[in-house]
Amino acid sequence: MGMGFRGTVTDAPDFDASADSETLYNAMKGIGSDKEAILDLVTGRSNAQRQEIVQAYKSSYGKNLIDDLKYELTGKFERLIVSLMRPQAYHDAKEIHDAIKGAGTDEKCLIEVLASRNNQQIHNLVEAYKDAYGSDIEEDVTGDTSGHFKKMLVVLLQGTRDEPGVVHADLVEEDAQALFAAGEEQWGTEESIFIMLLGNRGVNHLQMVFDKYQEIAEKPIEDSIKSELSGDFERLMLAVVQCIRSVPMYFAKRLYKSMKGLGTQDNTLIRIMICRSEIDMLDIRECFRMCYEKSLYNMIKEDTSGDYKRTLLALCGGDDDLAGEFFPEAAQLAYKMWETSAMTKVQLRPTIRPASDFDPADDAQNLRKAMKGFGTDEDVIINIVANRSNEQRQEIRQAFKSILGRDLMKDLKSELSKNLERLIIGLMLTPAEFDAKMMRKAMEGAGTDEHSLIEILVTRSNGEIHAMNAAYRAGYKKSMEEAIQSDTSGRFSQILTSLVQGAREQGPADCDRALVDAQELADACNEDSDDMEIKFMSILCTRSFPHLRRVFQEFVRCSNKDIEQIIKKEMSGDVKQAMYGIVRSVKNQPSYFAERLYKAMKGMGTDDRALIRIMVSRSEVDLFNIRKEFKETHDCSLHEFIQGDTSGDYRKTLLMLCGGQD
Repeated sequence: MGMGFRGTVTDAPDFDASADSETLYNAMKGIGSDKEAILDLVTGRSNAQRQEIVQAYKSSYGKNLIDDLKYELTGKFERLIVSLMRPQAYHDAKEIHDAIKGAGTDEKCLIEVLASRNNQQIHNLVEAYKDAYGSDIEEDVTGDTSGHFKKMLVVLLQGTRDEPGVVHADLVEEDAQALFAAGEEQWGTEESIFIMLLGNRGVNHLQMVFDKYQEIAEKPIEDSIKSELSGDFERLMLAVVQCIRSVPMYFAKRLYKSMKGLGTQDNTLIRIMICRSEIDMLDIRECFRMCYEKSLYNMIKEDTSGDYKRTLLALCGGDDDLAGEFFPEAAQLAYKMWETSAMTKVQLRPTIRPASDFDPADDAQNLRKAMKGFGTDEDVIINIVANRSNEQRQEIRQAFKSILGRDLMKDLKSELSKNLERLIIGLMLTPAEFDAKMMRKAMEGAGTDEHSLIEILVTRSNGEIHAMNAAYRAGYKKSMEEAIQSDTSGRFSQILTSLVQGAREQGPADCDRALVDAQELADACNEDSDDMEIKFMSILCTRSFPHLRRVFQEFVRCSNKDIEQIIKKEMSGDVKQAMYGIVRSVKNQPSYFAERLYKAMKGMGTDDRALIRIMVSRSEVDLFNIRKEFKETHDCSLHEFIQGDTSGDYRKTLLMLCGGQD
């Protein structure tokens, strides 16, 4: 698969430079210009062909095409078309020149361009800069920056990184240890080690180093960089790491941030759309859709207007939401993503840990005092309940009964109300009782909350499901399976029934069987929807998570499609949601919960039940990881979201469960 096939703009067949130059000449002559003809032609040719058009225009008309375009067009549209006409290296050179020559330095532009270009692109940029501005890019950049930031930019400008395939197998561990020692292990970070290694080692080598680093530090290198470095240097090093991991993913995130939020950062949008249109725009689109559940095409469409919009959309290519089409190019990326998901040993971290020097009798007495007489001292209740582990809370429940002869749950229910009551009671129940209650709540009353049923059943282990079943029977005098079957129907009911057995296989992936499973899923995609659903269910509801990671990875290879996209495109309703939930959990469970939390709080009104359910049930499991995923995806911390979306003692308790501000 050559690099050239990953873009959206390619050489036009039957290309005739002088005919094109005549079309452009005619589009600009007379009063006003035919902007549509200009944008259609320019986006329909590759950069190399555009250079021939510039030449032909000069030969035929004795004029400079770029000057004429500048004269005829205006605004962002002009900037975009003119930038498309420049050779890529000259466009990069102009971006860097503008970034340092204007009033104040545009560090973000320096970071984006220099962190993301390969050696050849850097060498071309250095030459183009010298040719266009008669000065040395390194001198200009160093004259305008300082400190470690400057040093790393100089290293990147050398374009001497090892080529991507070069791996020094004997140095992987050593490099990872060196980075760890330079950052996490000592007072004052040894920045020069970061600069030397991240600036010179090859991409594949560093990817292995990052995996090793994660093993040693028990966190990704990005987290260390965020805590160890600061300012522009930190931003530059993060960009370098992101580009080592995946350049298209880096650009997808930059594009999203350029359009999300206040006003559009048009410079960034133009720069990325132009420079990636012939390299990896298809991958960027896929990454974009993977991360943001909407297509790049639609985001541009909503965010821009006029001829400027039409040109950007032409560079973007297709709308991935419409056709749900798949690019084989993205398959490799999806494959790698599943591989990473299979390899990453995510260390799950809670936000609530057992209290030291814990005295259940003491806590019981204090809770009683807080509820006795007039008024309730909520602070005391919150501080005790939110700062104990669930096991400790069970001891408090017992002590309350043993010492005072009272039922703590009844007392709490009579003293507290609304969301605070639901949250505190949720924390006091055992995990199994709480899950059973949440299942019950999702099914009682008029409508069924299918999302909750799915979220609970796809994310719990067999043991947790068995405990939940027992608690359900004890609490509600019928089996959870009966409840599900009387409340749901059809294939969706079958899927939930399968999950509620708690009989998912355990253990690692079986590679040979994973190939067979993947092929069966791929074949099922060509059958009618009924057969397809049955086949998907038989595999997705029964195999172990590590095994499914392998199956989904091989599925990419068998079908050139990503399992998530197939489910979205081929299935519908609750069945789609259930299958999607399983895939998301298999891929990255904390990220699945982060997405559910985001949906619970964004938009009109808050889904407090979902918020309480996740904060309570994950606080002693992986809420720390969920927080990190939330921040990564939404550029805003879970803490900020809860802060803005809730109030009073309810908010205070949720924030205690949340832990940090990130």
